[in-house]
Amino acid sequence: MKKRFLIMLFLVFVLIANVSLASYSTVQMSVVEEPICTINLSENSKFEKKLISKDLANKEVTLQLQINNDEEASKPTGEIMLVIDNSNSMTDPIADGSTIIRKNLVFESAKTLVENLLKDNTKLKIGIVSFSTNVDVLKEGTIEDASLISELSNDSSALKNAISNIETNGPRTDLQAGIKLASNHFSEESNDKYMIVLTDGVPNVAIDFDKTYYSDDVITKTKTELQNINSKGINIITMLTGISDEDYVPITTTKSFKTIISEVFGTTSNPTVGKFYYITDSEIEKTITTDIYNSLLPIEKTLKNITIVDYFPEEIVKNFDFAYVTESNVGTISATINTENNSITWTIPELKSGETGTVQYKLKLKENFDSAIVDKILNTNKKVDITFNDFDNVKQDKTSDVTPKLKLVEPPVELPKAGSVMIIGFITLASVIAIFSFSKVIILNNKMK
Repeated sequence: MKKRFLIMLFLVFVLIANVSLASYSTVQMSVVEEPICTINLSENSKFEKKLISKDLANKEVTLQLQINNDEEASKPTGEIMLVIDNSNSMTDPIADGSTIIRKNLVFESAKTLVENLLKDNTKLKIGIVSFSTNVDVLKEGTIEDASLISELSNDSSALKNAISNIETNGPRTDLQAGIKLASNHFSEESNDKYMIVLTDGVPNVAIDFDKTYYSDDVITKTKTELQNINSKGINIITMLTGISDEDYVPITTTKSFKTIISEVFGTTSNPTVGKFYYITDSEIEKTITTDIYNSLLPIEKTLKNITIVDYFPEEIVKNFDFAYVTESNVGTISATINTENNSITWTIPELKSGETGTVQYKLKLKENFDSAIVDKILNTNKKVDITFNDFDNVKQDKTSDVTPKLKLVEPPVELPKAGSVMIIGFITLASVIAIFSFSKVIILNNKMK
């Protein structure tokens, strides 16, 4: 009797085990909602989190985090007047012992600058003025010390040809005439305006000056002209090169070149106006083609110090396996979910114009999931927090709790087929017999007492 009872009891356990293990194989997963979490970072930049694929038969879904910076690459706009020194000293060899003529280095660099500025940029126009002093001494100290080489244009080839045809035959340097003539040829449009001065000489003549070269009158008039032009909203960038002896004192003054330069232009760290590059000849090409070019660009459209924190609900962390499908193509991301706050963190030092960052991960239901989550709506994520520095380098904080939603359900119990009926019937019958036998044993034992 006892042996038969144990066998029946074992069959009952088998029945219970079969019912329990069938839960994972029979539960069905569905996607209830598929909203796209969108966080706008600027007019043309955003973060998105969305469900990109689902394999419901295997009870798994794949989600994607993506951040893009679709701002257009920065390009200078408005108008630029190139003001180029054409005095005799521009024909001197550069001060490094080579045979390269300073004029060639300055002019070729200026042509490269023009070409790069106008490349695929129809929103910019460039004009050209040359200056020194007039070869006719009677016109020295007048506006005719400068010449208009080209009106404002976006024809790169024509502008480069105009630069090549500038003659360097002026005996002295009337910078005031050059910048005054250039300022008169800007349009009346309300736009960005720049003046780029490329010179290799200390100003020694000005309009209606006192006929003394390098005098205080020349210094004052040149400096005042720079300040007046700047006050009109014209951004002035000056490059001065070719000064081999800044301690030299001309016979017409008691001031050295260094002092005159400081009084007219200021210093590189504290210029009279705009930006001032005081350089050696060896720096000409880099200064014109790189430094000045970059000075003309608007604020770089780069998002910086980006931190994206993706939080998961407790029910997801405990009941789903997490795995990356594709690793981050920019920055770095947590290798696994941080169980202290149930999150992954994606850090991106900077995202430049036109760049996109993408991460994909998969959530797969665990076989030993908690049955308490069946029939509940499950948020795949709790929220996303983003911090970043915008284009003005101002820190921004944004968040969203929009997320795709899942649901697990047990399908309705269907009547089993013929073969299954016999098996289940046998197990049920065995269970009943076992329980009946167990009860009978208890009764007989009680009667024998």
